[in-house]
Amino acid sequence: MTTLSARAAAHGKPIRANPVRAFGRLAERLIPEDAIALITRLGVAAIFWSSARTKVDGVLHITDGTYSLFREEYRLPLIPPDIAAHVATYSEHLFSILLVLGLFTRFSALAFLGMTTVIEVFVYPDAWPTHLSWAALLIYLIARGGGAWSLDRAARLD
Repeated sequence: MTTLSARAAAHGKPIRANPVRAFGRLAERLIPEDAIALITRLGVAAIFWSSARTKVDGVLHITDGTYSLFREEYRLPLIPPDIAAHVATYSEHLFSILLVLGLFTRFSALAFLGMTTVIEVFVYPDAWPTHLSWAALLIYLIARGGGAWSLDRAARLD
């Protein structure tokens, strides 16, 4: 069985390249997966770091406003609001730093995916487009890891 391009070449007809496929191959050569992993890590870390910094004054002093949000607006089931405020605040700081470093990338991404799921289900269900975007980035990191430019790779953890 011959391919269409082989038959065209045999009959002296010009072979037309598929521009979509050609662009895809060019993009694969020009954009290394390690760059995608790094950009994804930094992007996700920036989202959660920004959220973490709204919850504190100074270095890690949780604000009264944060406690209020967890008591009055977020109202998570099963977890007392003051504990939830601490866990969320410290987790957002810790896992953001780990993602920037590329250390324990898969675990950090999994932790953020869990947080994203809780936020989606219990806090802001109407924000699903945003949360779905976060989930896609996090699932990529869980599946592929932090890439060559990560401490995971340097320490042979990945």
